[in-house]
Amino acid sequence: MNSGFTHITVLLEEAVEALAVRADGCYLDGTFGRGGHSRLILQNLGPDGRLLGFDKDPQAIATGQALAAEDGRFVIVQRSFAELGSEALERGIAGKVSGILLDLGVSSPQLDDPERGFSFMNDGPLDMRMDPTRGISAAEFVNSAPAEEIARVFKEYGEERFARRMAGAVVARRETQPFERTADLAEVLKVANPAWEKGKNPATRAFQGLRIHVNNELGDLEAGLEAALEALEIGGRLAVISFHSLEDRIVKLFMRKLVKGEADNMPRNLPIRHQAFEPRIKLIGKAQFASDEETRANPRSRSAVMRVAEKLR
Repeated sequence: MNSGFTHITVLLEEAVEALAVRADGCYLDGTFGRGGHSRLILQNLGPDGRLLGFDKDPQAIATGQALAAEDGRFVIVQRSFAELGSEALERGIAGKVSGILLDLGVSSPQLDDPERGFSFMNDGPLDMRMDPTRGISAAEFVNSAPAEEIARVFKEYGEERFARRMAGAVVARRETQPFERTADLAEVLKVANPAWEKGKNPATRAFQGLRIHVNNELGDLEAGLEAALEALEIGGRLAVISFHSLEDRIVKLFMRKLVKGEADNMPRNLPIRHQAFEPRIKLIGKAQFASDEETRANPRSRSAVMRVAEKLR
């Protein structure tokens, strides 16, 4: 299935190199997208290597199924990477995975296709769901949620400082006409925003907050990181590419906690086994960013940051 929208994989070579792919290893691509990282991982695998892909998006699944038909070492499942622990148990690979890659955020085909409702750049149905068959759409949320909840989403997930004012405008307008289209919502948000940032549409942050909320992106990330740690074998690597400060903060704090050991987060004077003082992971290098060359070729890569860790116990 070809949607007609292209996707340029961010930090392609760097991410696969960070996984230190072994020819006979078992790997998970938690965010298959259009398969850029997966294809390069497969190129580095031998005949006994295995790769399992995850995605919620039906169009990504269709692309993954075509790849699976071409290469028997690859399998794709339509699940969130937050559920990779359950999938690993079902497949008998829990604690045996050699490397896991999570490339967060939204793919270019999702942003560029107006029918998906992720962007206000082109008018389309106000949906925003990565899996349109599950959960509530952005339209259902803004047409039914209390003003306080909409403001929380704008502020907490979109980091929008005028969240309360913009949420009030949404609630006032929906009383006379429910929201159905992205351009309609964007116009209301635009008018309600009193301080426009240079070079940025005034609806940008609110739209981002809606997308994160509708897809439970931060909750999935927290669950996925915990599941990934348990699924990895000793010496297995976890590489995470973030595109948003909230995502990167979660990844950074998760890794920092495990580098210090569990005891660092326990109450004082509590009897603790010596193993709790030992780190569970080690960091591989420093945070890595897209090169100047990559950001020139693909401006969407400019906010990407990759962090890599290796499991010790």
